[in-house]
Amino acid sequence: MLYRRFGRTELEMPVFSCGGMRYQYKWQDVPQSEIPRNNQENLEATIRRSLEVGINHIETARGYGTSEVQLGKILPKFPRTKLIVQTKVNPEADAKEFERNLEKSLQNLRLDYIDLLGLHGINNRETLDECIRPGGCLDVARKLQAQGKVKFIGFSTHGSTDIIIEAINTNQFDYVNLHWYYINQNNWAAIEAATRHDMGVFIISPSDKGGRLYEPSQKLVNLCAPLSPMVFNDLFCLSHPEVHTLSLGASKPQDFDEHLKTLELLDNASEILPLILASLEEEAIASLGEDWVKTWNVNLPSYEETPGNVNIPVILWLRNLAIAYDMTEYAKMRYNLLGNAGDWFPGNKADQVDKLNLQQCLIRSPHADKIPHLLTQAHQMLGGETVKRLSQK
Repeated sequence: MLYRRFGRTELEMPVFSCGGMRYQYKWQDVPQSEIPRNNQENLEATIRRSLEVGINHIETARGYGTSEVQLGKILPKFPRTKLIVQTKVNPEADAKEFERNLEKSLQNLRLDYIDLLGLHGINNRETLDECIRPGGCLDVARKLQAQGKVKFIGFSTHGSTDIIIEAINTNQFDYVNLHWYYINQNNWAAIEAATRHDMGVFIISPSDKGGRLYEPSQKLVNLCAPLSPMVFNDLFCLSHPEVHTLSLGASKPQDFDEHLKTLELLDNASEILPLILASLEEEAIASLGEDWVKTWNVNLPSYEETPGNVNIPVILWLRNLAIAYDMTEYAKMRYNLLGNAGDWFPGNKADQVDKLNLQQCLIRSPHADKIPHLLTQAHQMLGGETVKRLSQK
């Protein structure tokens, strides 16, 4: 395993982390007696495999249902100083409710302290304010930090880059969990801001939200050869030293195997990546046209600025992926979350575009005339049954 300094925490962080949202029994809290033995055994085998390969960062959240309780049966069996344990707790308008949830996390994990506490889901200014205002969630976290129950405090986010940078620039956090990978590099400015503040940088779900790379299209497989799409994406992310760790979201012990192939390639990333990057870009241009590929996202309005809260940037991005790389199943899954995922994936689908006047909000786009038609096309291509976030199932 390779390790990187996790910003000002000074923790030696493995470049892969064992994310804890896919091996638990349920997304809701249930009594421990209801957790099937085979599920618990699989989780424990996954943790043991993680530690065997040097991945000692175990990451979970209060919102991941039975994950914390199930980890609480295995983590205390290992030397505490050998583990880096992170959990995340959603901000609340009532800081006392946040404190109760945080204490519940500690109780579930059966640990005297957690190394990394994340304020889970600073996705807009409202949740940021709930954290940083006097008497808010951050003050509660600081109190538990002073008691030795929490070592370092960070935040996770699915918010816009502007919101993430605003949170980073408060200089109140030691690390950030955010999205950034090959198919979505929008948050690079936030990573640069985190680097300036010497914060740890943890990449959320690069293999799932980064393209369902465990089930890649054949076209993507061909374009990423000789690497698998998963290893290519890992290598792309970790070739940037500003990135410290990638969450693997393992569901079983074997899920680490493909990722581990990345480690021996890192020293030669500058030789390996350019050919694959060129191949991907050439295919995008061949499929979508050079002008579109280079300018499609110029001066697009945010969903808040768009009639009907249609999320134009996300919809066009998903259309691009479906057409250029045959990533249709991924695009459908993400598209059908729109309108149903709150501030975790905000904005609406394009099903009502023909009833909306988008002329004013698109006035600065070089593609204003054709975007309404492309949105309609995207809905026809990707529309389907409403998709729920995992935690809503």
